Amino acid sequence: MPDRLDHFMAQANAAYYATQDPFLDFTTSPEISQMFGELLVAWAATVWQQIGAPVSLLFAEGGPGRGTLMRDSRPATARVAPAFHAAAKIHFIENSPRLREAQRAAVPDATWHDDLSTLPPGPLILLANEFLDALPIRQFVRAAGAWQERHVHAGAFLLCPAEPPTPQTAPPDGTIQEQGDAARTWTTGLAARLARHGGAAVILDNGPAHSTPGDSLQALRPGRPADPPADPGTDDL
Repeated sequence: MPDRLDHFMAQANAAYYATQDPFLDFTTSPEISQMFGELLVAWAATVWQQIGAPVSLLFAEGGPGRGTLMRDSRPATARVAPAFHAAAKIHFIENSPRLREAQRAAVPDATWHDDLSTLPPGPLILLANEFLDALPIRQFVRAAGAWQERHVHAGAFLLCPAEPPTPQTAPPDGTIQEQGDAARTWTTGLAARLARHGGAAVILDNGPAHSTPGDSLQALRPGRPADPPADPGTDDL
């Protein structure tokens, strides 16, 4: 049976992060410069003051990689913002057991969660760097005046009849339109959480200055472009 692209990506990425070292395939900003994390944590300390400097704060990171950002920035906060440092309790949102071990070595006093839903009540400041762009997507292809959706079957893409994507448009044949249902669900849940308990979030991802339809799906192995559907679990999608 063909597998819808977002379902395929979810399973392939789960296998990849459980068995591979993603840092052989890509490097994120916290791994390049400690200054990146220090700037984000300085922002968080300012926001903490703006929301009344609560004595206990959930300071969370979505997809923290090796835990480098929190590990490298905490000495600076202890030095220049000791009250914020004492109030901030570190929480990591991470599914991969392999990455959790690396994070535990870097930030041993953190608390881990599979998703937002298990974060305890209370004000939250959340950082997420290159997190949403790793979530599964759906892809719709315009062909013969109709929309079809990309599925994966036997290591290759397959187009199947589909309901039109949201928002509904009628572009030229060959147009690829992506739909990030997982990212939308995650950010909607985060917004609801912040509305209930207070706080703020900063989410950073790479992207064009002006969003247009197109194919953003990439596979890297190891650090080189690969065919996305060909070898599930060995490529970083």
